[in-house]
Amino acid sequence: MPNTKFDQKSFNPEAFKYKVGTIPNLKMNELKKSAALGSDPDIKATFSGQNGTSYARIAMRGLLDGDAVNYDGETDITATSTKTFERGVVVVGRAKAWVERDFSYDITGGVDFMDNIAKQVAEYKDGLDQKTILSVLKGVFAMTGAKNEEFVNKHTTVIDTPMTATTLNSAVNKACGANKKAFSLVFVHSDVATNLENLNLVERLKYTDKDGITRDLDLGTWNGKLIVIDDDMPVDEGYFTATAETAGALKVVESGSAQDGEITLANVKKAAFFPAGVKADDYVVSGVKYTTYILGKGAIAFENIGAKVEYEMFRDPKTNGGMDTLYTRQRKCFAPYGISYEKTSQASNSPTDAELENGANWALVHSGESSVSQRSYINHKAIPIARIISRG
Repeated sequence: MPNTKFDQKSFNPEAFKYKVGTIPNLKMNELKKSAALGSDPDIKATFSGQNGTSYARIAMRGLLDGDAVNYDGETDITATSTKTFERGVVVVGRAKAWVERDFSYDITGGVDFMDNIAKQVAEYKDGLDQKTILSVLKGVFAMTGAKNEEFVNKHTTVIDTPMTATTLNSAVNKACGANKKAFSLVFVHSDVATNLENLNLVERLKYTDKDGITRDLDLGTWNGKLIVIDDDMPVDEGYFTATAETAGALKVVESGSAQDGEITLANVKKAAFFPAGVKADDYVVSGVKYTTYILGKGAIAFENIGAKVEYEMFRDPKTNGGMDTLYTRQRKCFAPYGISYEKTSQASNSPTDAELENGANWALVHSGESSVSQRSYINHKAIPIARIISRG
């Protein structure tokens, strides 16, 4: 393929793709090291073998179940068969472009052109993938329906205090019982991470680059589980129960104009959360709730499906005296274990973040009978995904 020009610099799309792939993608690499992200050969085979596929349903092998009979020489031995479960998986496509008028001035000065740009793109895509994962998790915990809500409730721990040394262990035990050992990763907001650091619960990881320089990462471990800090983690503002003596307390009034130290009942109920049964003459205090996600080994299957042209340059020699645009495209699949993407509400061939966050698009994997009462569902304890909602 002949080279195109980028501010009169040689640009080879294939060489650039290779360079981006060799840049250390710190957060995503750590996610993979934690084994929370894992390859799925079925997903890979499905999307690589079907041209243009953006959504697929893949069989999951059923597990042995049923009660054993008494082996006493008199009781007949009964047989049951395993059911095949089915999981929907979707490819998430994203594209971005950057335009510069005199980019060469910014990137030369002794710095290698390809290397410098590749580093910036790799970091951007790192954040893009992480954002997609968070949207997927938000959607999973927004599921509705009896069995789906059972998963959501048992895999959610709500506390009215900041995190403590025992919070994580209790949360994973509630979610998966003896299978809690499978958890290996914690997604936290920086405020939550700071609280954990102040309690000396976080052990910081280090990274040594190709020049042998070692530095601290924005990554650490808590109870042996990798911590990824991200301020895109859900933060809700609302009101907690208080007394007249609580600092910053507001007295709830039925209606009318609230005076200093007061708030109307209607305004309290507009918040993301508020005390159940709150009424006039009660006291509340404003605050925030943080959502923390915990993932285990194989919690999310990840496959880079690829795009026909992942990187390309366009040169406009006329506008603004000459501009260069770098275009990027990607198609990737993030499929949570034991959870099916049902594509109930999706307008195009790739889901938006809002569609990934829509609980109607997700469901626990089941055997597929038309009657809900006849369905067999995956054991929720086999799914190493949980969350903690804590007070700020």
